[in-house]
Amino acid sequence: MPRLDSATSPAARRRTSPRDAPARPRATLALTSAATAVALMTYTAPMVTLPDTAAALHTPLSAQAWLLNGAPLGLAALLLVAGSLADDYGRRRIFLTGTLALGLTTALGAFTTSTWQFTLARVAQGAASAALLASSLGLIVHAFPSPRGRLHATGVWGAFVSGGIAAGPLLAGALPSWRTAYGVLGAVALVVAALGTRALAESRAPRGGRPDALGALTFGLALVALVAALTLGRDGWLRAPVGLLFAAAVALVAVFVAVERRTATPMIDLGLLRHARFLASSAGGLFTGLAVIGLFSFLPALLQQSLGLSPLATAGLFLLWSGLSFVVALQVKHLAGRVAARTQLALGFALHTIAMVTLLGALGSGSWTRLLPGLIVGGLGSGLLNGALPLLAVDSVPPQRAAMGSGAQQTFRYVGSCAGVALTIAIATSGGSLARGTNVALLVSAGLAVAGAVSVLALRERA
Repeated sequence: MPRLDSATSPAARRRTSPRDAPARPRATLALTSAATAVALMTYTAPMVTLPDTAAALHTPLSAQAWLLNGAPLGLAALLLVAGSLADDYGRRRIFLTGTLALGLTTALGAFTTSTWQFTLARVAQGAASAALLASSLGLIVHAFPSPRGRLHATGVWGAFVSGGIAAGPLLAGALPSWRTAYGVLGAVALVVAALGTRALAESRAPRGGRPDALGALTFGLALVALVAALTLGRDGWLRAPVGLLFAAAVALVAVFVAVERRTATPMIDLGLLRHARFLASSAGGLFTGLAVIGLFSFLPALLQQSLGLSPLATAGLFLLWSGLSFVVALQVKHLAGRVAARTQLALGFALHTIAMVTLLGALGSGSWTRLLPGLIVGGLGSGLLNGALPLLAVDSVPPQRAAMGSGAQQTFRYVGSCAGVALTIAIATSGGSLARGTNVALLVSAGLAVAGAVSVLALRERA
């Protein structure tokens, strides 16, 4: 793989547009981190407002997965194409477009009156988030050309992923209603977009050619088919519609691969799949979504239903998990040079596995204090994952394709999240009782985390 410090090579400079301006590192890091935090706050806000949102929109239990999966669906479908567009047409341009769109679509989400309207608004929020998240790391790599500076910057950015996850439910729970929360988050995103118009410098690595619209379409349809199959599977996995949707997802993925091999400017360079570091980054993102995000996206709603906690109390309790994740992710940069990113990911998955086992029986105990050990251990593991993933993402691709590398890893993360949320809801609500079903979902999450740890350790570059 090319080294990251080759970003300053003559070849890399020739690929940079003459219109690119010198970056302002501190302003770039501050604005990309702030926008990332807002995107993740928007993403996680429904965790504690799901019961109220479902009641207001008259959403049945079988369809609640769509309320949670709208944003990750938009993210997963467009992260790859957003990363490629950012590299080709300007990371600043795509970042500002995404941040502005996030503000508008989030504010509009506050006025929805039905399940399908809310879901469409969430898909649009996810698509906007894809643009800003995929371009953020590209802007950071341009602003911090040295390995040491990039290590610090990606560590801070990863910490703000955890910070947004922590703050979203807390803000949503503290405000009078979920509609107010979306209005506030939309306004904050618009402020960040306005600040970015003056503070950010443009950078790009154009390849020529047209955007990969067909690839984006086939990948998005494959993801919709997969999520629909997992959602409908709750009512019977052997039913014909479920099998047809799974088959459609597989067929569409095959079409996507064929399209990527033929197009001159693919969303993802399939040649990267021959490199263990890129595969480890992708596997880390996939299993983080499946095991961690999928479980913790629905667990707050389960706690409200089982323990009778209010949205604010639930958010405060989960702040223990997400707050620890933020602190640990902020400190991960100090492990660089001593602990490999793959090892950090494996340790994060191992801690999540321990947390899931510790949480077994917690919902049936009737006491919120029974959750504390599992949330603490889970927060430590999540922090390691969020701190190591962005660095591995930019290290796994050539520097001029940093936004594409970020988009690829985060695509796998949110594909996993979509599948994980639908699977968690299907399992937790099909066990006869919420307590029993949740225990099964915890064990499945633990098993997926073990698979994640094994995969990232097994994927090593051959000498």
